[in-house]
Amino acid sequence: MSATAAKREPVVPRLALSPDEAAAALGVSRDFLDEHLASELRWIRRGRRRFVAVAELERWLASSAARTLERAQ
Repeated sequence: MSATAAKREPVVPRLALSPDEAAAALGVSRDFLDEHLASELRWIRRGRRRFVAVAELERWLASSAARTLERAQ
């Protein structure tokens, strides 16, 4: 075992993402997120920072997919 492998800390799963990270996770630009999606998401604000929970993104994806499927039928 190498010295660097022994010093690695366990990976902690992210619970919330910044707007830039959320946009990247959804595969859209930050501008698109701000203009079209941000108003549909519940945001966490602490001071000047803003986060969206990963669970909130998953909820939004599921509900958006459900609405799209309903319109197609």
